This record gives sequence, C-alpha cells and structure tokens, in this order.
Amino acid sequence: MKTVAISVDQLRRPQPGGIGTYVRGLLTGMQEHHGEWHVQEVGPPAIGTSRWGTVAEKLRGRYYAERWATSDVGVSALATVIHATTFTGPFGSPRPGLVRSVTLHDFVWRDQPESTTARGREFHESRFQLIRQRDDIRIFVTTPATAERVAAEGIDPSRIFEITLGLDRAREFSGDAASRLLAAHGITGPFTLCPGTIEPRKNLPRLIEAHRAARHRELGPLVFVGPQGWGGVTLEGAISLGPVDRGVLTGLLARAAVVAYVPLAEGWGLPPLEALNVGTRVVASSTVPSVQGRSDVVTVEALSVENIAEGLQRAIALPDDEATRSNRRSSVASLTWSSMAEQHIAGWQ
Repeated sequence: MKTVAISVDQLRRPQPGGIGTYVRGLLTGMQEHHGEWHVQEVGPPAIGTSRWGTVAEKLRGRYYAERWATSDVGVSALATVIHATTFTGPFGSPRPGLVRSVTLHDFVWRDQPESTTARGREFHESRFQLIRQRDDIRIFVTTPATAERVAAEGIDPSRIFEITLGLDRAREFSGDAASRLLAAHGITGPFTLCPGTIEPRKNLPRLIEAHRAARHRELGPLVFVGPQGWGGVTLEGAISLGPVDRGVLTGLLARAAVVAYVPLAEGWGLPPLEALNVGTRVVASSTVPSVQGRSDVVTVEALSVENIAEGLQRAIALPDDEATRSNRRSSVASLTWSSMAEQHIAGWQ
C-alpha cells in the first residue's frame, strides 16, 4: 500500500472557501482507493473555536507556512507522495522515489491584485516562483487556460496535469433548516441567492445594484450566504444569512429562484455547479471557468451592472419544471470526487 501525505491547512482557516471544498472532496475521493492508498492528513491541528484557540490556530498556520517552504514537517517517512493542496506546501527537499505535487487553483493574485492583501500577493508570487524553479514538483490545474499560463512561465508541460473538481452527491439536505433560517429573516417566498465568502473579488456591490435594477417580483430579495471575509464589503439593502453548514447551504441552493455568482475573477467556480446539482437556475459572470460553454447557465459581464440585471431577468424567465431541473442535475452528474481523485492518482504515477 502506498502512502500519500495530503496537506489540510486550508481546512484550519476560518473561511476554507472553495479550496476547502476541494480538499474535503479529494479526501472523500481517496477513500474509494483505501485498499491501495493510505492517506495521511498533514497540517496544523484543529484546536477549537474559542478566542485563544483561534489565535493559536493562526500562529500554528504561520509556523507551518514558514517551515513548509523548505521542509516536510509533520509528513510520515513512509510517504511516497506528498501533495500540497495549496501554495503553503509542504515543499521539502527532493529525494529519490518521492513524488511531490501541488494544486495551482488560480492566478487571482496577478489578475485581480486589488482582491487580496499585499501580504497575500507577495506570498503567492514567492511560492509560485519556488514551484516554478523546482523541476521535481508536479502541478495540478483545473482549466486548460491555466495549464497554458503555467507553461508560458517556462514550466515543462510534462509537469502539468489537468483535473476536474467534483460535487457532493449526497441527496439529503437540510431543507427544513433552510426554510427556518429564511423565515427568521422574513423570507417566505422566492429569493435570489449569492453563495460564497463576502470579499471584494466577488463583485457584490454590482450584483446588489443589478438586482435592484432588475425589478422582477419573482426574483424576490437578494440573499447572501457565507462567512465575512477581508476587505470590509458592505451588503447595503441585501440580506446576509452568514455562514451555514453544507446541508443548509444545499437546502438554500435548492430553494432559490435563481443563484447569482458574478465574481471579477475565479479559479474554477464550484457554486454555480452546486446550484445546477440541485436543479436551480444560474446566473454567472463569464470570468467563471466552470460555466464557460454551458448552455444551461446565463452568463454576464462582471463589470456591467446593466448586463447582470438583464441576466437576472433572463434567468428567472427560464423554465423551472421538474423535467428541466432534472436536466440541470444530469448535466453535472459526471463531476465526482472519485473521478477527481483518480486524476490525481494518474498524475502521481
């Protein structure tokens, strides 16, 4: 049996986000290969949610980020594969017989530098240069365009492997809990849902303005669900439910009249696919790779309030009968975490 060490530092963050979903999905997918692979989860230990626990987690996170730039602290000596799910690492020295890989989720720190902090930009660029110079590190990417950009940096294409993210397949979701949460905020009819961390990159002020301009009764109020991120984004005139667990989120996605996701930049974009997975109508910006070329998603220009408003109007006019919802669900049925895990395993061979 082979041992693969998979970094889980993203799951220790207050807002794991889409990358956290990827990490959980990879661990889930690898469970189907437990007879051939032993998975070691490496990273800062979870301490808790108390005030001091949160501070300790941040300190430990920084410790691992610094140590993993040059070492494999915490990794079993039995590991034949070390996979860094983020740029944090581990990136210890090469050694015979060891396969080392990393997932590059996006180039957002370059494409939308204002959407992250100066410290974040510096960290990502320095780590990318480290990876670029290390011929022993294989690079997983989620889109052909990203693969081309990586190769354009002078990286041998033989080091680059494309993967496709999966979706949670559990059909059980907390519909009742979602309904109670909505009712507590005065929502009993249709609503437009925007899932994700509240941060500048998500283009939320334009979405709020566009929803207001759309003036369609069936769109209902605009509702945000997700944790508050950095940047001090305000949601004037909208309703925020805050962070919820996966079951409640799925229930909200299924209940929404339309799911709107219009970020300025995106690495892949799971939320639109998660909405399709429960049959819901979707509006997404053309910058989202996961919806490009899809006929069942209304795509809009992220910088145009007018175009986003028109997209919301087009989406709410789409059929929403059970047959159409079933077609939406079927359109993403092939996206599984098991398949994604197999793509990783193929890249490690």
